[in-house]
Amino acid sequence: MKPSTTAAQDRLYDALSPPVRALAVRGILRSYRKNTVIVTEGEMGDSAFVLLEGKVKVYSNDTDCREIIYDIVEPGDYFAEMCLDGGPRSASVMTLEPCTCSVVGHDELRQHLSDPACALEFVAHIIRRARAATLKARELALKDVYGRVVSTLEGHYGPARDGVPITLSPITHQAIASRVGASREMVSRLLKDLERGGYVTLGVRQITLMRKLPARW
Repeated sequence: MKPSTTAAQDRLYDALSPPVRALAVRGILRSYRKNTVIVTEGEMGDSAFVLLEGKVKVYSNDTDCREIIYDIVEPGDYFAEMCLDGGPRSASVMTLEPCTCSVVGHDELRQHLSDPACALEFVAHIIRRARAATLKARELALKDVYGRVVSTLEGHYGPARDGVPITLSPITHQAIASRVGASREMVSRLLKDLERGGYVTLGVRQITLMRKLPARW
């Protein structure tokens, strides 16, 4: 039996797909400030999170503060679902802006998966994450830094075509560096070179693709 929800909570759930909404209503609503670490890599955890508002990054870092970002999670998706196996967290999660999540405990998650349709959606979600992780590993192993920067810039919208510029969502050079596993200085140097070549224009936290980026640089 699903827990009852208030009208205000229902408005947050309206945009969710039916299986994700069924998961979200089992949890407890919590709000987090920007730059709050919700999940810490290596720690034990027994909750999954459905993101209702805001954005979070899934990442790892080392003792020298070098960071790699695995994914940016947006509203309507969920994360930390690997708590199901009872093992330690495989990555950290930090809010990029104020966020609202439904925090779903281990037992509630298991109950959710007793519904075949919800279990199928959960498996499909795990498969998508596995494909993304495989792609990330492939790019780190087989592409140079420039190739990974191109994949990051063109990955969401595709290359600019027919002289129609594409303005990317606000992003910093450091955020790109964290996604591609390189230093901010190297990424900034590559972007400046591309700007001089007329391939991009750079603003404050803003990058516009002017034409298709070259395969090699």
